[in-house]
Formats: sequence, C-alpha cells, structure tokens
Amino acid sequence: MDTETAAKARHAAYVAEQASARAATQAIASPLVRAIPPAVLALMQQDHDADELEQQLAACAVQAEQLGNARYFENRPPTRQECAEVVEQDRCGKPVTRAMQLGRQKHVLALQCAEKVLKELWPAPFSIEQRYRYYPNARFLETISREKEARLIAEGCTEELRGTIKPDIVLHGDRNLLKSALTLDFKFPCPDSNLPQWAPYGPSSPYFGRHQGSIYEAALGGPALLISPGFGVRTP
Repeated sequence: MDTETAAKARHAAYVAEQASARAATQAIASPLVRAIPPAVLALMQQDHDADELEQQLAACAVQAEQLGNARYFENRPPTRQECAEVVEQDRCGKPVTRAMQLGRQKHVLALQCAEKVLKELWPAPFSIEQRYRYYPNARFLETISREKEARLIAEGCTEELRGTIKPDIVLHGDRNLLKSALTLDFKFPCPDSNLPQWAPYGPSSPYFGRHQGSIYEAALGGPALLISPGFGVRTP
C-alpha cells in the first residue's frame, strides 16, 4: 500500500469513527440519523452533518404546507370544516375533499424540494415515488416502471395496481434499489391539529389490518419514518 493510499485509508477510518461518535450523540433525538447505515453516515460526515438532512427535509414540509395553504387561505391553515369540504369528484365519481386535494398539491411541492436536498446531501442512490409490487408470502419485491404505471392508470386498469406500494422517498444504502436504508413519507394533516399518521389499509387491500409504514418496512427492509410540517421527521 503506497503512502497516499494509506493516508486515505486512515482518513476514511477517522471519518467513520467520528461519524459513529456523532451518530451516538444525535441518535437519542434523531430517528433519521439512527437509521442511516454507518458507511453512508461516514460519507455524509465528510461534507455535512447528518442532522442537516433531517432539518432540510423538515423544512421542505413546512414550505410545502405554507405554499399549499397560501393558494386558498392566504396566511392561515384551513379549518376542520374546510378540510372536510368536498371540492370535486375523481373520474370514478368518488368525492375528493379539500384535505385530499391539498395533500396532493403539498406532496408535489415537498418532493420537488426534497429531490434538491437529497441530490446535495444523500451520498447514495435514492428513489422518489417509485411504485413496487410486493408479494408478502414469497417475500419478493419488484419495481413497476413509471411508463407501465401511467399506462395502467390511463387505461383504467387500476385493479392491476392493487397491492402495490408507492412510498414518497426511499433512501438506498448502496446500489441495490430493492432495499431501503430508510423510507420516508410526507404527511400533511388537515386540519393541522391532527397528528400525522400512517394510512391504514382498507378491507379491499391485501394488507387489510396493517398500515403503510409496516408494509414499507416488510417490503423494503429499512425503517419507515414520517415527515410533517408540525413534527418534522418522526416515528408515528
């Protein structure tokens, strides 16, 4: 091993040691830092503190909340009554509430922001709104391409998407895109006095009786956390 290689190895070992020490300090208050694999954490610590990722993702949620509310309510959040108001129907004739409409719009804003943050701060691959098909009995997972997903929705073949999952963000620890180091979902409670929580699966779902977070963890392997304007990154 030449001198330069040895120096780089010592530096990498030092960075990893410091990252582990910082992570131990931050883990009590930060579920996100606690979930990051040590190797990825070591890479992050060379340029940024790991808690910067958490802070900026939480800031994306706050920004999306404010921009989304400003479109309809100026500088205030909607009331419980306004959240429950039916504002339109989807193409299947099902009612769409203001809460649902706002949630979709805020998700678009939050994910645009999050993608910029992750490109700067996450040193490994990540996926945004990737749809997966999960076979729990076989413990098998596969991706569904965006083209196929769009075609099935356009054709009205949503039954073929039954049982699929679509997390907002999947952070990978390496190049295995079927494995999660950490899965994140933005939640925008309406009204904002409601607590952010995982959506439960209904009777028509093969996952009935469970919620999004537990299925994300079972399918992708890594822990699943929520990001919301009022609580930042947290476990439910």
